[in-house]
Amino acid sequence: MSPAGNGSSTGPVVDAPGNGAGPERPLRLGGMALRNGLLIHGPNTWAAAARTPDGRIEVASGPKPAFSRGRLGSAPLVRGPLRLAEAFAVVPIARRELPAARLPIEDSRVLVVALATAVASSAIRRLGPASAAREGAVAALGLLPAMAALRDRDLAAYHGVEHKAIGAYERGSFDPADAPKEHERCGSNLIVPLLVLSTAGQLIVERLFSPPGPVARAAAGVASVSGAVELFAFAERRPESALGRAIHAIGHEIQRLVSTREPTPEQLEVGAVALHEVLRAEADSEARASRK
Repeated sequence: MSPAGNGSSTGPVVDAPGNGAGPERPLRLGGMALRNGLLIHGPNTWAAAARTPDGRIEVASGPKPAFSRGRLGSAPLVRGPLRLAEAFAVVPIARRELPAARLPIEDSRVLVVALATAVASSAIRRLGPASAAREGAVAALGLLPAMAALRDRDLAAYHGVEHKAIGAYERGSFDPADAPKEHERCGSNLIVPLLVLSTAGQLIVERLFSPPGPVARAAAGVASVSGAVELFAFAERRPESALGRAIHAIGHEIQRLVSTREPTPEQLEVGAVALHEVLRAEADSEARASRK
């Protein structure tokens, strides 16, 4: 970890399966907004930058855990959860290597909402027989912790930084201010497919098992994530299709109205540092691989 500037001072962009970057294309980057900075991950590495209370920017980077290599990494319905697992596995590593970073869940209010959501979901399921309305309500409750986290203006602004930094890079610019705060690969595009598939999956489990146990519900949850990621990838491959337009339109509005805010120049500076660091780490990783 080292300082990378001083201070005048991116629910994540999802790295969907398919459309891998070739040598002539920009790297596929994903990310996650921090409360005081930005985490970006590339194909092989991650980098994070965070603003400290005294105004400095601290940065760290390292290799990315690899779960989606080989045949499983390209297998439909399996590749999505594996890539999401890679992205989430980076988070505790980055937090350890960059102690200045503050994660979205590092807020007592978010933890209280998450606990209340779990209790409410369990109570709703005990109220009566399974129905689409009941399971839809339970699925919708699962969004509340993220909504509580995004009440933090800085977190929502750094979500905008995430989109601007990655979007600017994909457009051939290294100035995040050049890009919009909405991004077509944001995880917000997963929300509606995941709500629909989660509701359907839990209803199927209710029909097959009486009563359904935690393993069956967890399996249905993983299957729902798999299906949602495949729909997400389809929308990226076929953005002009009716399904692609619908998924992107809803995701765009969620970003515009709820999950992102326009960042300050100081916050954009942090995003630029994170972007430059992940590109440097990827170049170093490529150079090491070529020497082997």
